[in-house]
Amino acid sequence: MLHDQIGWYVSGPVLGLCVVAARALFNGRLGVTGGFSELVQKISAGTVRFDWRGWFAIGIVIGGALYALVSGGPAFHGYGWLTDTFHGSGRLAIVAILLGAGVLIGTGAKIAGGCTSGNGLGGTSMLTAAGVAATATFFATAIAVSFVIKAVI
Repeated sequence: MLHDQIGWYVSGPVLGLCVVAARALFNGRLGVTGGFSELVQKISAGTVRFDWRGWFAIGIVIGGALYALVSGGPAFHGYGWLTDTFHGSGRLAIVAILLGAGVLIGTGAKIAGGCTSGNGLGGTSMLTAAGVAATATFFATAIAVSFVIKAVI
């Protein structure tokens, strides 16, 4: 049986090594938005000749699927307060909220020049002003939203 989560003392250094490897091998920043953008761009052009970013995104999906298979299947139990709040036909509201959130996250990632992993891991490790500013904004927004949700619920 696999553990629910890998310890920070293992995953942190492994992520750090991945950031260094992406820079050393491909002269690129590690991030999911770049991989997703690569997939969309190449598939839209009618080709499946991806660079490393496309294969990275594919690897994330395959890795997640393999983990679910090895651990006995996906263990999804809802979205906490969101699932508890909306029952029955109100579950359609969850879909609308998650779809809207996904669009906002994707748009924000493209405007910011990368997702939280790309800016947080790649940008701050290179001490770029944009990476540090974007990461500070992600964290500040997450803290503010968590306080708002705690106050409302």
